[in-house]
Amino acid sequence: MHERDVALFDAIASALTATDVEQALEAALREIVHALDLATGWIWLVDPETERFYLAAAHELPPYLREPVQMTGDLCWCMESFVDGDFDSKNVDIIACSRLRRGAEEGGSALTLGLQSHASVVLRFGERRLGILNVCPALPRKLSEADLRLLSVTGAQLGLAVERGRLADEEASAARSTERTRLAREIHDTLAQDLTAIALQLESALRDVPRESPAFERVSTALDVARAAMAQARASVLSLRTDPLEGRPLGAALAALARRLTSETGMRVTLHDRAAGALPYEVEGELFRIASEALTNARRHAGAARIEIALEDDGAAVTLRVRDDGIGFDPSVRDQTRYGLRGMEERARLAGGSLRVTSERGRGTSIETIVPRARA
Repeated sequence: MHERDVALFDAIASALTATDVEQALEAALREIVHALDLATGWIWLVDPETERFYLAAAHELPPYLREPVQMTGDLCWCMESFVDGDFDSKNVDIIACSRLRRGAEEGGSALTLGLQSHASVVLRFGERRLGILNVCPALPRKLSEADLRLLSVTGAQLGLAVERGRLADEEASAARSTERTRLAREIHDTLAQDLTAIALQLESALRDVPRESPAFERVSTALDVARAAMAQARASVLSLRTDPLEGRPLGAALAALARRLTSETGMRVTLHDRAAGALPYEVEGELFRIASEALTNARRHAGAARIEIALEDDGAAVTLRVRDDGIGFDPSVRDQTRYGLRGMEERARLAGGSLRVTSERGRGTSIETIVPRARA
C-alpha cells in the first residue's frame, strides 16, 4: 500500500473519532482534499426522516457553490444517479456536475474555477446507501485509477461513521420515547385515578356537611385542590403524548431541524450538542420552539450562509445559542408588527430562563437562552 494511502487512512480514522458526525465529516473531507491534492469536495447525506439530501460537509467550494441557494437538496445529476441506482454496479464514477455547469453558464469559469465534473463516491453501510462524496481535482489534473480506488475505501470509512452516529441517535430516541410512554401510563393509571377517587369522596362528603359548618369550607378547599391536581395530571399526560420533539432528545430534535433547513435553503446549519443530561420535558419543548423561531427568523431576514446551534451544559445551567453570519440588525429597534423576538422571550421565561439577543449590522446575530438547572 502506498505510504500516502496509509497516512490518509490514519488521518481519517483520527478525524472520525469526533462525536459530532458533521464535524467529523468536515475534518475527514479536509484530509482527503489535501492528501489527493484536490480542488474541492463536498458531502451530501440523505436525511433519514425526510429522505431529502442536505449538505453535511464542504471544503474549498468554488465561489458559485458557496452561495447557499446553489447547494439546496434539490436533485442534481449525481443525486439522480444515486436515486436511480446507477451507482450500484460500482462505487466510484466520474459525473458531469449540473450545478457547476449552471454556474459556468451564469458567470463563467471565474465562478466555478473551470471545474465541470467530479468523482462521486456513494457512502454506504452494508447495502444501505447514506449519501455521496463528491471531489474535484484541480485542473488540468485528472484522478488516477489508484486515486479512485482510494476514494472507494475512504467512502466506506465515512459511511461507517455516519451509520454509527445515526444508530446512536436512534437508540437515544427510542429510549426517550419508551420513557415518555411509561410516565404517561403511570400518571394516568395511578396518580390521575387516585386523584379522581379523592375528588369523588370529597364531593360526597361535601353533600353531607352543612354549609354553616366550619368543615364545609375546608372540605370545599380540599376538593378544589384535588380538581386542580387532576387537571395538572391530565395536562402532563397530554404533554407526554403530544411532544413537539416527537419523543426525541432535544439534541436529536435540533439536529433534525438543522438538516431540514440545510436541505431546503442550502444554508449550512450545524449543531454542537454538549448537553450532559435531559431537562424537564416542558423546558426542552420551549427550547426547541425558541431554536425553531430563531432559525425561521434567520431564514427570512438574515441572508446568512451559515448558522450554528450550540447546546451546552455546565452543570449549573443549560445554554441554547443560535448564531448566524447574516446581515444583522439593531436589537434596540423593535418592529412592533413582528412577534418573533417577543415570543422567544416569553418562551424563555416559561422555561425558567432568560433570552439575550446580540447583533450588529453586517456582523450577524446571536440568540442565547440560558436556563438555570435549579429553575428548570
